[in-house]
Amino acid sequence: MEVLTNAEMQRADQLSIAAGTPGFKLMLSAGQAVAEAAHALVEEGPILIVAGPGNNGGDGFVAAAELAAQGREVSVILMCERDQLQGDAASAARGWKHPVLPFNPQAIGRPALIIDALFGAGLSRPVEGEAREMIEAINANGAPVLAVDLPSGINGTSAAVLGVAVNAAETVTFFRKKPAHLLLPGRMHCGHVRVADIGIEAQVLDEIAPQIFENDPDFWGSAFPVPRIDGHKYARGHVLAVSGDAAATGAARLAARGALRAGAGLVTLATPRDALAINAAALTAVMVHPVDTAIEFGELLGDKRYNTCIIGPGAGVGERTCDLVHTALTSQRRLVLDADALTSFAANPERLFESIKTSQDKAVVLTPHEGEFPRLFSDLSNKHPGRSKIERVRAAAERSGAVVLLKGADTTIAAPDGRATIAANAPPWLATAGAGDVLAGIIAGLLAQGVPAFEAASIAVWMHGEAASEAGPGLIAEDLTETLPAVHRRIYHALGIEY
Repeated sequence: MEVLTNAEMQRADQLSIAAGTPGFKLMLSAGQAVAEAAHALVEEGPILIVAGPGNNGGDGFVAAAELAAQGREVSVILMCERDQLQGDAASAARGWKHPVLPFNPQAIGRPALIIDALFGAGLSRPVEGEAREMIEAINANGAPVLAVDLPSGINGTSAAVLGVAVNAAETVTFFRKKPAHLLLPGRMHCGHVRVADIGIEAQVLDEIAPQIFENDPDFWGSAFPVPRIDGHKYARGHVLAVSGDAAATGAARLAARGALRAGAGLVTLATPRDALAINAAALTAVMVHPVDTAIEFGELLGDKRYNTCIIGPGAGVGERTCDLVHTALTSQRRLVLDADALTSFAANPERLFESIKTSQDKAVVLTPHEGEFPRLFSDLSNKHPGRSKIERVRAAAERSGAVVLLKGADTTIAAPDGRATIAANAPPWLATAGAGDVLAGIIAGLLAQGVPAFEAASIAVWMHGEAASEAGPGLIAEDLTETLPAVHRRIYHALGIEY
């Protein structure tokens, strides 16, 4: 499903109004959706609506009138005077035939539910003064909160918390999600997010042409590789993973096994000779081949059946790893670069980017976490509070010429052409040693089967999160490959494929 920035959502409203749907009709539909969600969340007891001066407050007034008409006990706190409201918000307020309470935290009382209709997604400056005191009082009250569009205090595009933000149990948004429903820290404040249809036609997206998507099978399903009945293992690609020395072999084995479970037909581990026996003893379906130098690696890649490489997990930081990367790029192989392969270029990232851009096969995926990302993109760190994760990753992809995957609870992937996905399905226990190595392998396994780089990275991230959920709390990295068959079945079911 498409994800719309604040500006894109505003454009969707404008296009819908230009096509003949009055803005107030959209507000009525939004307010009715809020009322429906409120009743589902709390079936009895008093409801308090905290309304702001803009259209978010207008949605709140519509919800108040709808709930009151259903016999619910409703009260409204308004941030400004009624006569200061304008446009559709003023029209909505006229539909509320009862007094409004003063904008004072003491007016909150003990409601069964608070509806946060204070600020919309477009908030761009820190919350201060009376508004801050009100948000803090809402959070301290103890009643569940239903947020209208986004919890107040969150910017919809950047997902930044602007000083303070409401902690909602549930959020009702309209037409499409915004980045802040998926990205941290905004997502931490949203609770369960439901998307309401308020009458905006999907055709408006043709003109908006959004480039951000929620990472799920609805987005990438058509690219998922399904083996043909007449296929064979060589048709599904051959992954070559690079192992570290005898003291650092486990990471590459995790990646190799991930590639095999993702559907690659064959996987070989290129291992230094001092680690050959260790790797051979620990592997069964994954083959091993002795490789000590970049020259030997290049000779091995003379076999065109090796169509995809993984370099980085346990590979070691240094010039040897840089040489292996350049050899793979010169050989025009699909390539996943993780961990040590990224850090090896920290002193001169432009050297890596130039090599990627001059490679004839642009199927290259970089998979940093937040600690590794600044080593390649030092000016795109996460220290600037107004710069969203998606903005940073898109800039990194454009600069590097590769698909960039920035790991985390809100793993974000961007292609050099600006397309991006945000994942929201990773459980907290996925943060464990070796999990990233398995992810690198899954990406490589999909690349080997011919999946384009952006889609391969997106599919792999979703599968990775689902595998962790399947394994449950207490997960260790080795469990991920064991639960991947169940994830494959889940995807087949979602796509309507019999197996």
